Amino acid sequence: MSHTMKAVVWYQARDLRVESVEVPHLEDPHQVKVKVAACGICGSDLHEYSAGPIFIPVDTPHPISGQRAPIIMGHEFAGKVVEVGEHVTRIKPGDRVAIEPILSPHQDGRYLMERYNLTPLLGFHGLSGGGGGFSEYTVVGEHMVHPLPDSLSFEQGALVEPAAVGLHAVRQSSFKAGDSAVVFGAGPIGLVVIEALKAAGASTIVAVEPSTARRHKAEELGAKTLFPDFDDVVGRIHELTQGGADFAFEVTGIPAVLSQAINATHEGGETVIVSIWESEANFQPNDLVIKERTLKGIIAYRHIYPAVMALMEQGYFRAENLVTARIALEDVVEQGFEALLGDKSQVKIIVEPGR
Repeated sequence: MSHTMKAVVWYQARDLRVESVEVPHLEDPHQVKVKVAACGICGSDLHEYSAGPIFIPVDTPHPISGQRAPIIMGHEFAGKVVEVGEHVTRIKPGDRVAIEPILSPHQDGRYLMERYNLTPLLGFHGLSGGGGGFSEYTVVGEHMVHPLPDSLSFEQGALVEPAAVGLHAVRQSSFKAGDSAVVFGAGPIGLVVIEALKAAGASTIVAVEPSTARRHKAEELGAKTLFPDFDDVVGRIHELTQGGADFAFEVTGIPAVLSQAINATHEGGETVIVSIWESEANFQPNDLVIKERTLKGIIAYRHIYPAVMALMEQGYFRAENLVTARIALEDVVEQGFEALLGDKSQVKIIVEPGR
């Protein structure tokens, strides 16, 4: 077996290189080596490429990975286990797995915190060092590995990570079956929020999205859609939801959208912020106060991969609805990152390192 492999390495914004690197090896008895089969390109990957570093450690190494840039990217992935450390009990070579890429304090194959996504040390495998999914092989902790049901493809396995964000967002809200919701932004995460809302029994889902192709995707998933460029997007949402949505999910990170999301809900409504922000945003606190609305944020996910995969087995979060291109590792910059930046008809692009 060759000692080198191809990987996509981030050096700085707009500088991603496909390079030959050392194949990683197990350094800890609770580690697992995975041959990557499919890895998605995420919105946060795009931000790191176009405007980073955001999560990528540059000046000081990440406290958990011990690494800093240049780092291998890719955190939405699935593959086949090829080797396990001597203390690994839950997984064996040959198993098909989806990776939970959260870097959070861990010991003996388990995360230490109950709410492990809320650690001050939060990082992601494939963003914060330690290897990544845009490579032929990567090594992760046993606590980051989830068996993939036989009925789910590797490509479907690569969608567990983004789907987990959508499901966690809905589950952390007070949403109940029969409620209505509006989703601002119908990119990959907006679309999985729509799917999670469907799974949770939403009566009406409205998606606000400027891209025609992405509006079409949202409609295919059962949402009513609005183009945001007219004067009264909030008023239109109130019409479509008979007086305001029960819930709003903000998935754009665009400052002006925050107050639209808050005001799209009725009295006592709730807005969940799913985006990671590059700047500050303004809103009028009285929009919360006088109408007794709630505003909350969520980050990533926790304890949710098994639920995501169970829903996938029922037909939710289907690759057919989300994946718009499949590319080789060598083509990741032009056909992956540049395509996503320039063409909003692309939704989820899957990189296949073995292709």
